[in-house]
Amino acid sequence: MRCYLFALSCLFLSACSGLPSTVKDIPVEKVSVREASQNPDRYKGTSVRWSGLIIEVDTQENYTLVQVLSYPINYYDRPELTKPSDGRFVIKSSEFLDPAIYERDREITVAGVLEGDVVRAVGNKTIQVPLLSAKAHYLWAAYYPSGSGDYGDYGYGPYDGPHGYYGPAPYYWGGSYWPYGY
Repeated sequence: MRCYLFALSCLFLSACSGLPSTVKDIPVEKVSVREASQNPDRYKGTSVRWSGLIIEVDTQENYTLVQVLSYPINYYDRPELTKPSDGRFVIKSSEFLDPAIYERDREITVAGVLEGDVVRAVGNKTIQVPLLSAKAHYLWAAYYPSGSGDYGDYGYGPYDGPHGYYGPAPYYWGGSYWPYGY
């Protein structure tokens, strides 16, 4: 019996890991976006794993640049959005990343090598941010916490709308089908 419980717990924990091995198994050094921003030449050629929210996608003929607002990585290698941002960085990918899929405010985790820095415009100001040549990346599935309003008032799913537990109407309410009253 213990063997089955152990196997079940291992299966459960492996299902929670989330990040695919193509990104997770790349050896990296612990260098923050802030450290790389302050001294890009020192960390050039360093392999890192960073995570954050996509701000902008710029497609070129031979590569794609993705600007990301960096957040610390949590236990599951997902961006920890409850913590303060660490700054910005740009991902350079040799593959085409469709801006319709890699859209603004999607969470992404990337492993790659620092190439230096690149100049980006933020409003009327230009800043230098670290440029990360992607070896592998992972676009996280959209996450809608309960009560967020994205799936109705209760956050359970698309059929749980603002008009009641089972959707708009009619639904059974205290002896009659509301709003019809019969």
